[in-house]
Amino acid sequence: MSTETKTEEISLEPRKIFLKDVSFESPGSPEIFTRGQVKPAIDLQLMLHHKLLENQYHEVVLQITATSKVEDETLFLVEVHQAGIFEIQCEDAARLIMVKEIACANILLPFARETIADLVAKGGFPQLLINPVNFEALYQQNRQKEQQASQTPTSDSIN
Repeated sequence: MSTETKTEEISLEPRKIFLKDVSFESPGSPEIFTRGQVKPAIDLQLMLHHKLLENQYHEVVLQITATSKVEDETLFLVEVHQAGIFEIQCEDAARLIMVKEIACANILLPFARETIADLVAKGGFPQLLINPVNFEALYQQNRQKEQQASQTPTSDSIN
């Protein structure tokens, strides 16, 4: 008896990388530039959205929001929606999501990082360099959270 396992070949081709939305705000300027050196706190939020366009074409959008604050005052807020259209050939739905959330996100990140660094510098602030992101670890964390949520009993159960 043979125990061959068939491994599905996955094909991923970026077809278009584009900036879908961008926003930069510096609500305290120009006064904030006259105060001297400040040590701001940076809050970084990442979100990933994806949808099927047609056939094997998928839009993946990496949304990064960076907020710089000193105490309660916002120095700047930058939000970038870096998008791409990817041709993905994959029959397995779970693996397709994994490709979009890991491989496509890894392709989009350098473009988003560059845009954020440029916008922040053009806003008069020191360049904001975003560290590399381990999208595989984030994917695994999200799957674990989903599994835990599905195993949590609901309060609607009948005794």
